[in-house]
Amino acid sequence: MAIQPNVLREEVMALPDDARAELAAELLVSLEHDVEEDLDDVHAHWVREIEDRARRAIAGDATSQDWTAVRQRLSDSLTE
Repeated sequence: MAIQPNVLREEVMALPDDARAELAAELLVSLEHDVEEDLDDVHAHWVREIEDRARRAIAGDATSQDWTAVRQRLSDSLTE
């Protein structure tokens, strides 16, 4: 039978502070290896995105807007 996350959470929250801290640290360490791989994926994605945007700009296929108009539109949307 699978452990229900909400039941597990309640049981963990009932532990003493030091036990919860130790468990939290162990859980965070268990995620660390994935973070580095995720950062590599994010970096690769941004490299592809920047290259794609540069190609479109060089080819004349990109659309652009005047920064003053964009800033004003953003400012207006924040005050609404």
